[in-house]
Amino acid sequence: MNREIILMRHGQPKLAATDKISALEMKDWIEQYDRSEITHHPVPHASMQLAATATVIVSSSAPRALTSVQALGLKPALVDALFCEAQLPCGHWKLPRLSPFTWAFIFRVLWLCGYSRNVESADTARIRASTAAKRLQSLASDGPVLLLGHGFMNQMIANQLVADGWARQKGNGRQFWSATVYQYGSV
Repeated sequence: MNREIILMRHGQPKLAATDKISALEMKDWIEQYDRSEITHHPVPHASMQLAATATVIVSSSAPRALTSVQALGLKPALVDALFCEAQLPCGHWKLPRLSPFTWAFIFRVLWLCGYSRNVESADTARIRASTAAKRLQSLASDGPVLLLGHGFMNQMIANQLVADGWARQKGNGRQFWSATVYQYGSV
């Protein structure tokens, strides 16, 4: 029997426009991002079609994931912080001032290199992603599973699925609403 897991990234978060900020101010920006819901832009048709193929709906507990599930017109069978985004560290210096997205990139690279000031380490996040992948795999025996999650954690879960023998079938990038389908079994 063919089992299927769809990893979908949430819609675009609703954030106030932000000028350049310091590494110290990133802590507040990350907290605002973590509380954000999504914008009211229409859900891409391809995402709606793909989501409609799932029989088991799973969501991270982050508001941007939960409001993405609602935008798809679905109700999650499972909501769990296990599927939340890998946390970003931040710094404690006031200069330079950069865009929050530039800081997010810098801190993600630093995090991958071992800098995890006051957040889970990359190794801990990989263990969490492995646990999340196992949970999704067990749910996939009940039919196709859709996870509404986050860009980086979805990629970490995908790496574990591939390591466990799942095959990547199709994907459409890493933007908001992007999704990748994995299958296990006879193809």
